[in-house]
Amino acid sequence: MSNKWKDEFTDQLCDSIVAITDRDEAYRFLEDVATFSEIKAFSQRLQVANLLLKGLSYPQIVQATGASTATISRVKKFVEYGSDGYRDVLRKLKNKEEALPAPDNAAAKKKK
Repeated sequence: MSNKWKDEFTDQLCDSIVAITDRDEAYRFLEDVATFSEIKAFSQRLQVANLLLKGLSYPQIVQATGASTATISRVKKFVEYGSDGYRDVLRKLKNKEEALPAPDNAAAKKKK
């Protein structure tokens, strides 16, 4: 990983992200620190990385996410040659989902 962009301010940003304890807190932090467009771009890139790792083609990813082929190409570069940030986070999310108990049918019916 390149250390060119690391400094005391980026350390504080990373420490702030690590300190977030739940989704609501994450939403509030993101709303304060980034624009709507930046947040949407981050979430789109994460989804593109997820679909690339699942082996989907560019046309399939364009259709599923609305991302441009330039964005897909850029994300693919980091998925293949980056610091494994996408892979690590997506693996953690997958493991977290697999650890959750199966939804209760009664609870699922209440949501409808």
